[in-house]
This record gives sequence, C-alpha cells and structure tokens, in this order.
Amino acid sequence: MSIFEIPYRIKQLFQKKIELMSVSGKPLENINIPKTKSILKIDVLDIPLFDNEFSVFGKKVDFFNTKLDWHKDIFSEESYQKTFSKSINIRNNPNLSAKNVWELNRLQFLTQIAINYRLTKNKKYLNKFIEINESWIESNPYLLGINWYSNIEVNIRLINWFFCWELMDVENLKIQSDTFKEFTDSKWLPSIYQHCKYSYANPSKFSSANNHLISEYAGLYIASSLWGFKESNKWRLYAKEGLETEIAKQHSNGINKEEAAEYIQFITDFFLLPYVIANKNKDCFSQNYEKTLKEIFDYIRTFTDIKLNFPKYGDEDDGYVLNFSETKHFNNFKSLLVSASVLFFDASYLNKESIYDIKNQLLFQEDGKALFDKLKKREVTQLESAYYPFEGHFIFRKRKENKEIYAHLDVAPLGYLSIAAHGHSDILSFLITINGNPFFIDSGTYSYHTEKKWRNYFVSSKAHNTITIDDLNQAFHASDTMWLNHYNPKVLSHNMSLANGIENVVGTYNEFSDVQHIRSFTFDKGNDEITILDEILIRDNKIHKVFLPFHLHPKVIVKRKNEFSYELSNDQGVKVGLDLDKKINWDTICGGLDPLLGWYSESFMKKEPTSVICGEICCQKNIKIITKIKIYEY
Repeated sequence: MSIFEIPYRIKQLFQKKIELMSVSGKPLENINIPKTKSILKIDVLDIPLFDNEFSVFGKKVDFFNTKLDWHKDIFSEESYQKTFSKSINIRNNPNLSAKNVWELNRLQFLTQIAINYRLTKNKKYLNKFIEINESWIESNPYLLGINWYSNIEVNIRLINWFFCWELMDVENLKIQSDTFKEFTDSKWLPSIYQHCKYSYANPSKFSSANNHLISEYAGLYIASSLWGFKESNKWRLYAKEGLETEIAKQHSNGINKEEAAEYIQFITDFFLLPYVIANKNKDCFSQNYEKTLKEIFDYIRTFTDIKLNFPKYGDEDDGYVLNFSETKHFNNFKSLLVSASVLFFDASYLNKESIYDIKNQLLFQEDGKALFDKLKKREVTQLESAYYPFEGHFIFRKRKENKEIYAHLDVAPLGYLSIAAHGHSDILSFLITINGNPFFIDSGTYSYHTEKKWRNYFVSSKAHNTITIDDLNQAFHASDTMWLNHYNPKVLSHNMSLANGIENVVGTYNEFSDVQHIRSFTFDKGNDEITILDEILIRDNKIHKVFLPFHLHPKVIVKRKNEFSYELSNDQGVKVGLDLDKKINWDTICGGLDPLLGWYSESFMKKEPTSVICGEICCQKNIKIITKIKIYEY
C-alpha cells in the first residue's frame, strides 16, 4: 500500500465495525416505490427458448428443478457460513472457492427466464422468476454471507436485474398481476435499493481500483438510470464521473493495463452498457469517453485472429457481465465487435464469423439489425500486423482470404497497480495460431484461490513460451492475486517494414540485472518463417540454469524427426517445422506432475495434459539460442 491508501483502509475498518454493530442482516427497507420508463425499448426478439440449465465453469446447474443453495461451492459441496460478510476469510478453506459460489449468485440465468417469459407469456417462467428472486433475497440478508463480500458481484446482479426489468416490461406486468406487484414492491425493489447503497458505500480504491472499480461505477450508473430512488441522481452523477475517469486511467491506446486478455471483454461491457444506456436516456458521455471506447474496440479487432480467438495472456476466469450462452463457453469478443460496427457504422469490425447476437438485439433492436445487415454485405477488411510498442503488445499477421498466420509477442508490464492482480509472469512470451487454430499457446489460468500448486504453475514463467532463469519467476508471486518486485519491460527495437516483408521486434526486461534475457522475434512473411533469437547476458560470473519451453495446444500432433527437429501438425492439414538449437538437449513432456509441466487450461476450472517441447542448459557466460518455426502447409 502507498502512504495515501492507509487512511482509506482505516476508514474501511471503522465502517466495518459500525456495520457489524448496526447494519448486518438489516431487513428490507420500506422505500418510496419509483416509477420507471423503459430505456432500451426492446421490441421483437429473434431468440430460441433457453433450456433450464446454466453452466458454472462447465458444471451444469438445473435452476428450474433444483432448490438452489446460494452459499455452496458446487464443486467441493462445501458452504460458507451466513455470517457478517466483511469478516469472512475467503481463503481460509483451501477446498472452498468464493468464485465458484459467486458465479451462480450473479443471477445471469434470470435474464434467460425473463426472455422465455417474454417470448411465451407462460406463467411458469414468471412464477420461477419470482421464486428464485425471493429465495435469493431471503437467503442473503443485507451484509450477511459471502454474496455481500465483493462489490463487483453486487453490481453484476444490478446489471442483470436491469435487463430482466426491461425484458419483462415490469410496470405493465405489475398492473396485470397483483402477485408480481407485491413481490416487486415489497422485496425486489427494496433489495435493488440495498444493492445500490452497498455499491456506493464500498468502492474499490487505490491498490484494488482495477476492474472491480469499473464494475461498481457501471452497475450503479445503470441502476440509477432506471430506478428513481431518492439518491439516484447523486449516484448517477458519481458513477458517470467515475466511468469517465477510469476509462482513461486504465487504458492506453485502447489496451487495458490489467494485462489479462480475457478481462478485456469483461471490462469493455462495463463501459459499453452504460454508454448505450446513456445515449438512449439522453445523458451522453463525453467525446473523450467515446474516443477511448472506440480505441478499445479497435484493439479488440486487431488482437483477435481470423476466428476471433484472442491471445490468452494473463488471467482468464470466464467472467461475463451478461451470459446468454446457457451451458457453453462463449466468445464475447465477437459480440463486442458487432456492437462496435453498429455504434460507429463501421464494417471493418466484422468478419465472416460475425452474427447479430442476443446482447446486440437487446441493445440496438431492429434498427441495429438493419445497420448490421447492411455492413455485413461489405467486403471484409484484411487486417495486417500491428505494433503497440509503448504498451508492449505486438501482433504479427499474414492474412489472405480464409488463411492466416498470427503471432502475439508480449513485452508488456506485469499488470495494473501495485499488486498486478491478474497478470502472469510471461514477459517475452509468444503464441501462434494458424487459420484460427492454436499451435503455440499460453497455458491458461485454471484456478484462483483453490489448488495452490496449480495456481502457482499456471501463472509461472515455466507455463509460458519464454525463458526461465534458475527456476524463478520473472517477478515474485506473493499470493493468489498479488505480485511484488515487478519486472521492467523495454522494447529495444521494432520494425514492421523491413525488406522482403520481414518484421522484427527486440525486447528485454530488467535491463541491468545480473542475468538479462533479450529476445528477438522475426517474422519472414514471404517464407512463412519465424526466427527467435534469445540472448542470455550473464554479468555476475555465476552458473545459471536456462529453461526454454514451447507449449503446444492439445490438438497439435508432435512428431520428432531427429534430436533437434520436430514436425507439428493438426487435423486441419496444417504442418509446422520446429528446428531447435543444437547446444541444448530437448525433450517432450505431457502432463508432468513432478514437477508440474505440460498442462493446458482452456477455461476456468478445466485443465488437460498437453505437449511441451523443452530444453535447459547451465551456463556461466553469455549464450545465444536460435529457434526456427516454419509453416509449411496451411
């Protein structure tokens, strides 16, 4: 913590003591019932009915036929006690994950029930909607239990309740149904009010002012735009100012500073949804806000490959603001680029993968669909390589029609603010996809607060395509979501237009350390070849171990041609040659347990074995290591 953070934390402690004595478990308040007007004005929905299941990190939950336990981790079957929320130690039980509990309590599946009711007017959906909400409200008194622990969760519930309200046309429904009116006025609205009060009173500041703070502003802005409580004007102005500040502070050139690629879609929704709602409500954000939002979309367009896959640097936890995918893991970047095309009337955000999905139907309705259809008819933009030297992200691309060689090189900082919560120790790592199929990969994330050995592995330097010195991470991993001793990245040179279509980037970190790693990454577009030159500079005259891995996707077939050469292929007919430095002994490991090596996590709480071609060498003097990657057929 900085010296300026200490008074804030002391204030939080006093607030906690007061709440413990006087507010914990406070019953629902009698409030003035606000009148609301539809903001989105949802019209026709072209959506099939949803099933009665929801996925929590791949595990199906039947929310229609099961009595939900709002405090249980459905993986471990253990539960958090219903005690004062701010006194709960979420890391006390290594088998109990708050994130697994929170995922269900975001109530994102309620939007699916609301859509089903809107499409069918079948009262079974209305009754289930009331039943689930009443169950949640009764099981989660104000400030009691794990679901009042984190402000980001409070605000995601607010946003999903907003969409439910709009989908169900609540003001008319209250006239039609006395039961629904009683539920709304005596339970739902008072709980919404408590959520707004909590959001405003518990901001994430200083070292925790990352995506959490953005979510808090977004949820409060959206809620106070619809529900006219006595404090709503104050809340809305406060949240709008916060969003204006944070979109500028937490981005550079459209790139989020948290250094967690999947979080970009999560964070962008927190900026997009208030922006759309503000425009419809004639409460528009500034031109600078719009400019930065467009820069964010531009980066998403640039950093996604031909199939709209993203480079998986940093943490990913399958977190979404809205989730209309039922039980499937889905790619929200595709939806965001469609939103960008409609907002800015720009066909360059679209490709053959683009569809007018549910979220965009809700935001832009039939007018947006007409714009999308018009843009979709235009010629698809062929993207080129893109360098962001100040931010440390480099995208190498050769694309022609439906074929593409794509690579991403990371010379970026570890993460945002002092703890860099969601960064990985991955500087100078790279990944490669071919025709949208991953070959050289980032290993993923798997878990946060449980299974510590796996958390430590997936964030480590060894789990990335970079060099590890003496088995140490490039920064110190102090706890699950805290890094200390951040590395200092430096881009030494970058050239996008060398002769004969050759592109090159040279980067390093901790430039004057006892052992320095310099990586040169060269893409010869004419010959479909990538050359990696790793230089290890040793200044202390001691012997150091150098470890170099190449992590491959589980679907990549590995064939060893000789001691220093491999042929890699997949079932799409792609063939890649990997020629390795002859100074090093190389081996292939898949699913190693002691030590952990050769694992891939495609999504949160999932892992599987995968092949890693790796080598190590001990040296006392400077050394150069050359690797060549040749794409033969694609």
